[in-house]
Order: sequence, then structure tokens, then C-alpha cells
Amino acid sequence: MKQILKFSRFFLPAVILSLVLIISGIVGYVVYGGFNLGVDFQAGLIQEIQFAPTAIKLTYTGKGVAGISMDKNKLEIIISGSDVEKRTYTYTYASYPTLGSMIDAMSGIEGLAVEVVASRDVATNTLVQSAQGNPRLGSVPYGIHYITSDVGLIHIAEVRKALASLGNVSVQNLGQPKERKFLIRVEDKGTEQEFAKHTAEQISSALTNAFGEGQVAISRTDYVGARFSKHLTEQAGLLLFLTMLLILVYVSFRFKFHYAAGAVLAILHDGLIMVAFIVWLRMEFNTTTIAAILTILGYSINDTIVIFDRIRETLKLNPDSSFEDNLNRAITETLSRTFITTITTMFAVLSLFLFTTGAMRDFALALLIGMTSGVYSTIFIASAFVLFWEKKVKKDTIKAAVTASAGLKKA
Repeated sequence: MKQILKFSRFFLPAVILSLVLIISGIVGYVVYGGFNLGVDFQAGLIQEIQFAPTAIKLTYTGKGVAGISMDKNKLEIIISGSDVEKRTYTYTYASYPTLGSMIDAMSGIEGLAVEVVASRDVATNTLVQSAQGNPRLGSVPYGIHYITSDVGLIHIAEVRKALASLGNVSVQNLGQPKERKFLIRVEDKGTEQEFAKHTAEQISSALTNAFGEGQVAISRTDYVGARFSKHLTEQAGLLLFLTMLLILVYVSFRFKFHYAAGAVLAILHDGLIMVAFIVWLRMEFNTTTIAAILTILGYSINDTIVIFDRIRETLKLNPDSSFEDNLNRAITETLSRTFITTITTMFAVLSLFLFTTGAMRDFALALLIGMTSGVYSTIFIASAFVLFWEKKVKKDTIKAAVTASAGLKKA
């Protein structure tokens, strides 16, 4: 006969451990002054930059409208307009391996002027595009940058120092250090009109003064207004509340109310544990974080339902055993399933954590924390609450019976 593990012995220590972790999260929230809010939940400007010197500058004064498109394999210039026939000039890096060969090929485009900044021997597969400004080519020079594998590193402290004049600025590394990519976030306090435009200009000016003209490519610029960020925060809170409510209704219908209360308590526990780690690790709290929390809530309730279902089945098969013994038996019988399912999923999430960067890496880390908490809470929080409730009901029933018996004797 399979040995029954006495999980109920560890319910109280587990609850104490959970309280310590949750309280530590609250302390961290107070110490750090809240979450490290992403631009989704905090009004402000966010820019993704890459330190890469300028290779060439393009201007266009011909007929129609000229646009530029780039990917890792090619560069394209598209001429279009009502008075011209649409033409696409494609320059693959395989066909034009050096900057010089590509520039010579571009000389055939009427109205296109190319100013060479870097050496003509620069490899074209090192080119990167700046997304700042209008992607259409015009009289204002449009810069295309490049970055080689042997380029020197840029330390995050240097970037923060360069942007110190802007006040409260958040700077984060993106990707591998050799890629020299950074994420810059500046909070909008609502005191300045045209904040996005002025701040973008200040960032560009500060970086140019510190690192030189044409050394920075702006890959992405986003702005979230105060009204939108407030609305998004309210929607996220409402979404989490409705999730809890629907789970409470479903589990109450499927089992009993105290089972539902235990399930909701467990997923609430998982959310708070994830939040505690997010606070102390200073992970950015954004829509990706909300997605991770909701994913874990669904994952955790699935485990909880499996164990509750086994408890109900075990109670029918062993009516003479105590509820505590049946609960321990049910958890023991489902333990291998719980661990195998969780570990298998963790392998996939771990690969995301190890081989990705930025928001995706944070998402994977949040999932790893949540999965661990989900298994723990299913066994030691949800089940513990159900056992506590059953013992209390039994105690109250015995007390009522004793009181009734005493009343009859007196009569």
C-alpha cells in the first residue's frame, strides 16, 4: 500500500511562511515607494535606443514620396505617389556586402542623395535603422546606423549620467551588452504641455552632448498620457476582481462554498507572492506582468480543482476515515501528477527565461515564481483552509449536540 504523507502537519508552518513572504512584499512596497511601473501604468515617455554610429545619411528631392524599409537581410527604398509609378529598389546584403557597393547601386535612383559618414568597407549586415522622425525620405537627412561585433561597451551608469539633467529618469539594459541597447523612461507629471516632444528632444540633445553627434539610433518612441494610464490601471484591477469572482462562483457550484473560498484564497496568495517578488526584484510592472499573474491564476486553480476532486472521491471511498486522513491521501495520490505537470511546463518557461531578454524574460521569471507558488498554495493553503473549515464545522456540531443533550437532561 502506498505510504500516505502527512501534509496536514505542515499546514501551520506553511501559513506562517506565506504570511512572512506577503508581509515582506508589503514592506518592500513601502520601502521602494510602490511598483516599478512601466509606461503602461505610468504617464510618460519611453524610448528604446541603441548606441550605433551613423553610416550614411539619405535625402530625397525627386518626384513622389520616398520611404525606406529595412530588415536583417535587405534594405528597400520605395518610391510612390499619384504622379509617379510605384517602384521598389531592393538591396540585399548578400548582393551588396559592403556599404560602398550599396551606395554605388543607389546612385541610379533619381533625386536620392547619399552622404557617406562611415567607411565604405563597413559590412551592410551591420546596418541598423533609426525609427525617430518620419520614415519617409525628404530634404532633412535620414540617418542609417551600423554596429559591429568588436565595438566597445556602453555602461548603464554612463547613460544615466548623461541624462541626469532631465531629473527622474529610469534606464534599463536591453538585450546583450554588446548590442548596446537601452530603455529610457521619463515620467510625465502633467505640468508641461507637449511633454513628449520636448522630452524626446532633451534626451536626444543630452545623449549627443555626452556621446557625440550621430552616435545614437532611436529604435522606438512611445508615449502614454495620464488619462490612458489611469484607465488602464482601473481596467486591470477590475479584470483581477472579476477573475476571482468567477472562480468563486464556479468552484462553489462544482463543490461547496468553503472549497471555493479556499481556492480563491490560494490564488490570491499566489498573486500576492508574485507581487512580493516583483517588488523586491524591481521588475517592471506592466501589462505583461498582469498577463503573467492571470496566467498563474488559471494554472493554480487547475491544480486546486484536481486535488479537490480527488478529496471528494476519496471521501466516498473511505467514509470511515477522518476528513484529515482522506485529505492527506488525496494530496499524496495526486502529488506525482502535480509535480510532473509543473516541471514539464517549467522546462518550457525556463528556456524563455534563459534565451530571451527584456519584457519576455521578466514574463518568464514571473511565471516561474507563480508556478512554484501555485503548487505550494494548492497543497498548503487551499487544502489547509478546507481542513480548518471542516474541523470548525465538526467542533461546532459536537458543541451544539452537547448543549442540546444537557438541555434535555435538565428538562
